[in-house]
Amino acid sequence: MEDTPDPPSTPLDGTDSLHRSSVTRNIESVKGIESAKGIESAKGIESANGIKSAKRVVARSARTLMAYASGAPFIAAVAAVETLIAAVLLGLPLTPAPAVVALVAFAVYTVDHVVDADADARSTPERAAIARRYGDQLMIAAAIAYGLAVALAVLGGPLALAITLLPGTFWVLYASDWLPNVGRVATELAAGDRVGAVRRRLPRLKDVLILNSLVVALGWAIAVTALPIAFAAGGADALAGAPAGSLDAVAGDASIVAVVFTYFLLRSFVDAELPNVRDVEADAAVGVATLPVRFGVATTRRALYGVDIVAAAVVTGAGVSGLLAPAIAGALLVGVCVSVGITALAGRTDDAAALGVAPDCCYFAVGVLLAGVLLIG
Repeated sequence: MEDTPDPPSTPLDGTDSLHRSSVTRNIESVKGIESAKGIESAKGIESANGIKSAKRVVARSARTLMAYASGAPFIAAVAAVETLIAAVLLGLPLTPAPAVVALVAFAVYTVDHVVDADADARSTPERAAIARRYGDQLMIAAAIAYGLAVALAVLGGPLALAITLLPGTFWVLYASDWLPNVGRVATELAAGDRVGAVRRRLPRLKDVLILNSLVVALGWAIAVTALPIAFAAGGADALAGAPAGSLDAVAGDASIVAVVFTYFLLRSFVDAELPNVRDVEADAAVGVATLPVRFGVATTRRALYGVDIVAAAVVTGAGVSGLLAPAIAGALLVGVCVSVGITALAGRTDDAAALGVAPDCCYFAVGVLLAGVLLIG
């Protein structure tokens, strides 16, 4: 009987079974490690993407917050500082006047930003987006702010209340369509009621060259100058820190009142007109006549230099004549110099904040200097 040979103990691939099993396990182990590394790598990528997404959300939220804060809240803070400066210049005690002016400024500019959100989309897109998205809430906040201002003004007497209502009245005349609708005039081309009647519509004051910025400047110059006087004259001594008296007694020399009012009128005109350089394209698109739209940026810059020079001359004259102490006059002149430096940036920088926020920062510089003068004595 023929013997059947045993199968070869060596596999055809040249490896023994034990070694082959070991190699297989090693390969599987390597695959497992690679798979684990792939999972960890994927998780790492997801984590990195999550961190980047979170950073973008935080950055976007920060920009939104800054856009909102640089609008009405910032203007309200500036208005409070202006009123404090006016009180110091007039030698008046501390009253609720700065808080009232701040609340009114917040209310007026909040409403203005909501109403003009579409027109502001080009120049201040983030602020305009906030105004459109939260328009109802912002209008409620504005109403509450003005209500609080009126409630505080009642404590200052009838004159303080009237002055508090003045900026709101100015805004209605300045920005709304109420006055143009009232002033609509129909002229008949022929006798009788004919289709060919021509209707002339008065423009908004906001659309009228120079008058738009002048109305804004006039409203705030009256508020920051007259409201501290009204509070000190008609308010309770517990609030004013001094006995109530006649308006003339509190205001003192009418000359210093005229100087303070003129200073804030001129400075407020520059503050109102300079941002129009930033908004020149948006204003031109909606037909708002401003100095930059009508005469160009370079001419506007020179015109605003002239306004600040007049303000500097008024302050210098008050210092020389003794109406203002030299140190106080010097503080105001520093503010004017800062304003001139900011005006010099008009048309020479693409930074919107430089022309939208920086002009009002002059008052913070003046406030710090005046605080130093008062502390030194």
